[in-house]
Amino acid sequence: MGSGYTGERRARLETLAELLPEHGLVGRLVGGDDPVLWVWHPHSGRQTIIFATPSSRGWQFLWSPDGQDTADDPQRTAATLRQVLDPALPE
Repeated sequence: MGSGYTGERRARLETLAELLPEHGLVGRLVGGDDPVLWVWHPHSGRQTIIFATPSSRGWQFLWSPDGQDTADDPQRTAATLRQVLDPALPE
């Protein structure tokens, strides 16, 4: 059974997933009642899993290694993920 936050978590991850293609990324929501977003760069093959979680500062996106961003700006998160997953991009 999912937590009370499942609907909010899913909505935030779906919003982020919809933005990924315009940044050259692909994503898939996985995890059923505890959804996470699997994100990968089709050319570099690099990938990560995105978690959405509530915090004292509002909802946050978290990913490995050490990535985090506010879930209130999914466009910025998608751009950041592109930089993380595409080593050819300048920082």
